[in-house]
Amino acid sequence: MPPDLIPLDARVHSRVLATAADHPLDERSLAALVRHEAPLLAEEDVAGVVSRVQARIGGLGPLEPLLADPAVSDILVNGPGPVWTERAGRLERTSVMLDRPAIDLLVERVVAPLGLRADRTSPVVDARLPDGSRVHVVLPPLAIDGPTVTIRRFGASTVPLSAFCEPAATDLLVQAIENGLNIVVSGGTGAGKTTLLNALCAHLPAGERVVTVEDAAELRLPGDHVVRLETRPATPDGLAAIGVRDLVRAALRMRPDRIVVGEVRGPEALDMLQALNTGHGGCLSTCHANGPTDAIRRLETMALLAGADVPLDAVRAQILGAVDLVVHVVRTRTGAARRVDTIAEVITGPDGVVTTHPLTGPGGTVTAGWRRPPRRHPPLSGGAADRTP
Repeated sequence: MPPDLIPLDARVHSRVLATAADHPLDERSLAALVRHEAPLLAEEDVAGVVSRVQARIGGLGPLEPLLADPAVSDILVNGPGPVWTERAGRLERTSVMLDRPAIDLLVERVVAPLGLRADRTSPVVDARLPDGSRVHVVLPPLAIDGPTVTIRRFGASTVPLSAFCEPAATDLLVQAIENGLNIVVSGGTGAGKTTLLNALCAHLPAGERVVTVEDAAELRLPGDHVVRLETRPATPDGLAAIGVRDLVRAALRMRPDRIVVGEVRGPEALDMLQALNTGHGGCLSTCHANGPTDAIRRLETMALLAGADVPLDAVRAQILGAVDLVVHVVRTRTGAARRVDTIAEVITGPDGVVTTHPLTGPGGTVTAGWRRPPRRHPPLSGGAADRTP
């Protein structure tokens, strides 16, 4: 965008605010305003100004072109100055420049429709755009150099399971899902955990009732009987927060065949483990971890955070009885692709410590057999997969 058009954008936007109080202006009326301000402007530049002013009025302003680009996976605003994006795993500085008023307007556009607030009393806010993209806002004084906005784009494209691993590993995972094994997907931030979880859920048997629980609704499951639950933060008007732990308990009362927890990151891990140890199988979830064994350690720690005075030995016994497989996903060196690094079964190690046994080698190739007989769990409620006509 030519720099000399920025003041023109602002002038046209100001005229729109002054003249369109009763009804919004259409594209033709906006073009007329642009030509009134700049009679000699070329037709293509007029169209560009109209598009940007429309974005200022009803969208996220200068970020709209970035949101419309399917190659952009993350949009990063680091205070006043240039906007950064991630494309194919690489950070890129864009030509989009934002000043403090533009960032404040952007934050207001994101949080206001959701009934949230972002100010000095609530300087950290998590929100979601209508397309499912996640937004994280941090305001001063916590953000020293100005408001920061991080947008994690919702991946609308479906990635098949075969894109993550070798055919033999794909077959192993498909069989595990069909047999109702409980699977935890682990990985780092941006490794593709949710994308892999979507790919795994594409192989859930048809006709089963699936209940998903997420902080921000990102899963897009193909089944025709999917119930989606999303957490709610506390609101300024006094509504209490509803967390993942509350929704896991609610999901158990909704006659599910499968429960899919988008991410376990706190005390809800204990509720999930207890549910899986009462005959509930075929569930899937994700957690942040550096590897399969580290994922088990994290589940132990998160379950202990529930504050229910459950001893560590009991938590380990529940993990051993509840989790069958840990699938660890990583980003490639260039960051352009994600792949399954390890598929590991959960076993008992020395001195009763729960650990993992890799079934695959580098790249997801199957290299070992099960140390314990793979179990077959019935669906949570004796669902469609196990019913006789």
